[in-house]
Amino acid sequence: MMSDKPTLVLLHGWGMNQGVWRSVVSQFEHKVQLLTPDLPGFGLHQQYPAPYQLDAIVELLAVQIPDNSYLCGWSLGGLLATAIAKRFPHKVRQLGLVAASPCFVACAQWPGMAEQVLQQFAQALSNNLTQTIERFLAIQAMGSSSAREDIKMLRQAIMAYPAAQPEAVVGALQLLKLDLRAEFSALTQPVSGIFGRLDALVPADVVKPLQLLNRNAQLTVVEHASHAPFISHPGAFNLWLSDWVGVKL
Repeated sequence: MMSDKPTLVLLHGWGMNQGVWRSVVSQFEHKVQLLTPDLPGFGLHQQYPAPYQLDAIVELLAVQIPDNSYLCGWSLGGLLATAIAKRFPHKVRQLGLVAASPCFVACAQWPGMAEQVLQQFAQALSNNLTQTIERFLAIQAMGSSSAREDIKMLRQAIMAYPAAQPEAVVGALQLLKLDLRAEFSALTQPVSGIFGRLDALVPADVVKPLQLLNRNAQLTVVEHASHAPFISHPGAFNLWLSDWVGVKL
């Protein structure tokens, strides 16, 4: 029998796995048809394409997404969700972005992170994968008043699943250099987004240019959140998500 519950698909970010959504799953699993696929090479999805390129990754994820889904991506997951929404529009009823941008690297008139930060991460990865992901966890929580607790929760959540494949971690980092602004501005589906005012990776200043690219996008900034608002500010995040999907908490 067909369910009348909306289908919500959550895509995690770089270096993580579906474990990051643990607290969101506990709030929403009975209200929606909920899917939290791992990106190829991460968590339970140990297979991955080589080379690790956007087209192949998007196709592998798209086959796991039912038609007419609410597709919500965090960080790198948001970049991939944008590509899926553009290439497989029948799959995506609405697009949700969580601390995500169609262009992560800063360039003229576009807030983002310095390309050298990505290069430093790539260099560090080849030396020590685990340590680099730990550092990334710390950056994600930076500025949050509960930073230490946030990092601990993220670490515990991702350690509940198999470790990522090193080649996939390196390949996925390269995807963060992509510029999908043209795809984002051409989307026909409604777009909603939630950002952290204190985010060091996806600056809240990107909201204004995002709005210019997609004038109907509904974009929210959480004042004291950093890069992982669903961890640091679960109340505000769950309220945003329930409003977007159209379910009551």
